[in-house]
Amino acid sequence: MEQIYVVMLVVLGVLALLDLVVGVSNDAVNFLNSSIGSKAVSFKTTMIVASAGVAVGALFSSGMMEIARSGIFVPSMFSFDDVMIIFLAVMITDILLLDVFNSMGLPTSTTVSIIFELLGAAVCLAIYKIYTQDEGFDTLGSYINTKKASEIVTSILLSVILSFGLGSLVQYISRLIFTFQYEKRIKYIGSLFGGLAITAITFFTIIKGLKGVSFITKETYEWIKENQMLIIGFNFVFFTLLSQVLISFFKVNILKVIIIVGTFALALAFAGNDLVNFIGVPIAAFNSYQIFSGSGVPGDQFMMGALANDDIVAPFYFLAFAGLVMVVTLWTSKKAKSVIETGVNLSRQGDGIEKFSPNTLSRFIVRSGVYLGQGINYFLPKAIQLKIDKQFEKPEIKGKKRKDEPAFDMVRASVNLMIASILISIGTSLKLPLSTTYVTFMVAMGTSFADRAWDRESAVYRVAGVFNVIGGWFVTALVAFTGSFVMAFILKTGEVYAFVGLLVLLAIFLYRSARRHTKKQKEADDLVKLKREDIVTINEIINESSEQISRVIGATNKVYSDVIDNLGLQDLNKLKENKKSLKKLEKEVDELKSNVYYFIKNLDETSVEASKFYIMILGYLQDMIQSFAFITQNSYSHINNNHKQLKFNQIRDLKSIDTEAQKLFDAIETIFENKNFEKLDEVLKEKATILNNVSELIQKQITRIRTVETSPKNSKLYFGLLLETNDLIKATMNLLELFKEFTIHVKSKK
Repeated sequence: MEQIYVVMLVVLGVLALLDLVVGVSNDAVNFLNSSIGSKAVSFKTTMIVASAGVAVGALFSSGMMEIARSGIFVPSMFSFDDVMIIFLAVMITDILLLDVFNSMGLPTSTTVSIIFELLGAAVCLAIYKIYTQDEGFDTLGSYINTKKASEIVTSILLSVILSFGLGSLVQYISRLIFTFQYEKRIKYIGSLFGGLAITAITFFTIIKGLKGVSFITKETYEWIKENQMLIIGFNFVFFTLLSQVLISFFKVNILKVIIIVGTFALALAFAGNDLVNFIGVPIAAFNSYQIFSGSGVPGDQFMMGALANDDIVAPFYFLAFAGLVMVVTLWTSKKAKSVIETGVNLSRQGDGIEKFSPNTLSRFIVRSGVYLGQGINYFLPKAIQLKIDKQFEKPEIKGKKRKDEPAFDMVRASVNLMIASILISIGTSLKLPLSTTYVTFMVAMGTSFADRAWDRESAVYRVAGVFNVIGGWFVTALVAFTGSFVMAFILKTGEVYAFVGLLVLLAIFLYRSARRHTKKQKEADDLVKLKREDIVTINEIINESSEQISRVIGATNKVYSDVIDNLGLQDLNKLKENKKSLKKLEKEVDELKSNVYYFIKNLDETSVEASKFYIMILGYLQDMIQSFAFITQNSYSHINNNHKQLKFNQIRDLKSIDTEAQKLFDAIETIFENKNFEKLDEVLKEKATILNNVSELIQKQITRIRTVETSPKNSKLYFGLLLETNDLIKATMNLLELFKEFTIHVKSKK
């Protein structure tokens, strides 16, 4: 029987590796956002600094991982068999939960997830023991330390309010001082700012990053806590003088120094304190097995009171290996990039494509903010308003591609790191349960708000995004508790069969998740290529337009044919898939239209005349999509409402048009793929033929209605399909004629 525990231990080791990967993928946003968003240093330098911080933090991490062993449940109340089930349930749930958040690109707290998973699994087994032993439910408190759950809820609320408010205030003052043209002013007051920022960050490292590390004694740490003001004062003087020397004599940009130091500090603190979230449970399982092994007592009878011993320390080689895995994940994880992009996107200074859709709450908040701003402006003297507005004027960058621009400047990045460090340091010293994830994210949101990054064009989307993330934090706690509760119950009742089954399901889930994310990322990359805004010449416009036309035509051709086939077969599920393909096409064309402003703005003077051509191309593509949307949606609705299916002759006629349309679209796609525009005339000659065929089919249906039994809904759908196909062909031909005329015009000017 003991062999099964060895297998469980090995499985927990594998799960620890997986948890490290998914955990780092989510938490990397905490220490990478400021550096990556500001582009203060190269991406490679940022990753090297962060990797060094993670490695150091992991190596000197606390060996006292009591949160996993005894912080949530009382070990003496559970058997060895129980705690192994708890640990397995926690790890499986944690991997699933964090992977889902990573796939959605949303940051969450790994601390919240691990605590509520431990709580959920422990509560499940406690209830099971109470029920099977005929105890009263009033004894549940003797099994569980429920204090942690309330602390986490407090943590969320404190983090959101304090971080956003303080981040907004400090960034607003910093921007008034430095403006967006900070290069000149940084020479004079940069040393004070640098001294303050680096002092805050280093103090954070001492208080938070080195808390409980194995190479610092408790006495030393207590002395540090008792002499905090002395340390702060000395550091401020020292770093202010050092900053002045770097600025004056070495011509160093002190903001870059702040960002590098801050990135290292946050990465160190993350690895040093959050490592328990990923390997604490497997290490606790290892410790449990060491205590149980050789006892001679069955696993379901051996009680784990010894697990609460504070002298238990995590082996150094475990920490070293975990640090290595974290560093590798940092460099290789694609899902980490998705999470980072969410934070950067919500805090970016410029406008662009928004990831989140507005909701009623975001609209209400933004509208209230507008009214409040109008009220303040009413009482604020005009001269002061103009003075403030001048400080927030952004310099216009000419001749630079937008994709190369940072999401925000180094002043904001420095404030992000400084305020996050201060808040977490204060929270730690005062024993306030502030989450690193919550603080860093909300500070970033607060600074972006104060920096007027949330203007009338983007505010509803940004606010909606913030509420999505915050909502996810509360969902994390609920799902973590429920999921772990269910997993523990399944493992307890299903025993070995449940153990094997859950592992198989986990493997399948992770495999499918990876495939979905790869596919999603490919689509996103294709969309980025599709909506380039760095086009400046007429030839580039022609090439770009041809690629867009080829893409839309190819997709329309495929899905149009599928819709006709699925309509004939009355396949509702496949028609539903066709609707999803339609939504994707609609989104792509809408993204292109949203990008028109930047497209026109970036054109050189000799190519401005091409703007109208490009806009009309998009207009015809939009017309094509609208016709296609009618065909797809109405076909789906007809089948979904269980109306009479189309007659055999109707389906046959539609397929004949589909065959002609396929030949036409295939020819068009080939022309635009190969840039062989001389063959456009051959395609245009087919316009009259295919339109006449559609007209004949309309007349045939009129005859059918007069002579053969038909359904009103049937006829409505059939006429609608033919009419929209007619419009689809017309829009396509109009697009081809426009393209032909423009290419001839361009050639004539050479």
